Amino acid sequence: MNVTKVVSIASACVAVVSLSVSVIMMRQKEEEPYIPAPNPVIEESSEPEYEEPDNEQNVISYAPKPESNVTNESENRNKIKPTVLDYLPVYDYVPTNSGMSEHSKLMMKKNDDIVGWLRINGTQVDYPLLKDPGDIMPNTGYGSQFVEYNEYYLHHDINRQYLFEGNIYMDCRDDFGSDETKQSENIVIYGHNMLNGSQFGNLRYYYRDLSYYWSNPFVYLSSNYKDYTYVIVSFCVTSGNADTDFRYWDMEELDTAEDFNYYVNRIKRDQLLDTGVDITYGDKLLTLSTCYADADNTRFIMLARRLRDGEVAGDFSSIDKNLPLIQGHIKQNKSLRRFYEKQN
Repeated sequence: MNVTKVVSIASACVAVVSLSVSVIMMRQKEEEPYIPAPNPVIEESSEPEYEEPDNEQNVISYAPKPESNVTNESENRNKIKPTVLDYLPVYDYVPTNSGMSEHSKLMMKKNDDIVGWLRINGTQVDYPLLKDPGDIMPNTGYGSQFVEYNEYYLHHDINRQYLFEGNIYMDCRDDFGSDETKQSENIVIYGHNMLNGSQFGNLRYYYRDLSYYWSNPFVYLSSNYKDYTYVIVSFCVTSGNADTDFRYWDMEELDTAEDFNYYVNRIKRDQLLDTGVDITYGDKLLTLSTCYADADNTRFIMLARRLRDGEVAGDFSSIDKNLPLIQGHIKQNKSLRRFYEKQN
């Protein structure tokens, strides 16, 4: 577990009234030097109004925004996804790494911080994945200002130009290279929870309607060298404050069974849905992080694990499950019961 320095960023509230309204972002820094919870992702919306939790499923959610201010989510799901043709080269860098895919070579002509591609079916998540470059000194190819680690692509696009919604990016401390033995046990990826569904905005589907999980339980993540599939194990709402006792963003290297089990069990303790997916020490993990509510600086995080030998991408029936646990929950969970009735 790699812990270096701590910074907290107060949450900001953004209201979008029309295309001509400007975005105001407030950030507050404390007196002593620190690094924030690395993903102070801000939802492009007004302060959420909370609904009463559903006791049957223990759901934490908030009320939908008025239709006049919200892009229709069904239209978002059918929106044309970006392709490699949308990202034409802007400079002549050509990687020489053996084993790198031709797609990645082309993408890295655009930006050599690109480390892969992330996709989740049924959402707008279909983006190149960049790795945060770490602490940035002025005039080093990223602009004229110093930027602390895990903050650059929070508000910069793939062209390294300022863009409020930023880009999907991986924690700068993670390893996702060609040597799988050196890859981080837990890849942590951050993205804004945008009201129009872009970036990680569509992840709200999972906590607004728990049955959505059963149709879209897989995450597809490619490195520059290989394609991987992950199955979502659990998701929950947790604190994004620097003084929280669960600093999930600092848990990339889960080298011991104790660290691994602590991380998994802490997420499962607050999970919104018991998926029944089996997870054990040695599985490669993926964590997606986005904002949940500005009012209390909370985060929505999704935990997934890489598919094991014998498991098939897109086929949930092939996934290893904790059967004694899930069989008990089938009786109490309507969406889970309907799913298994279809399977059988």
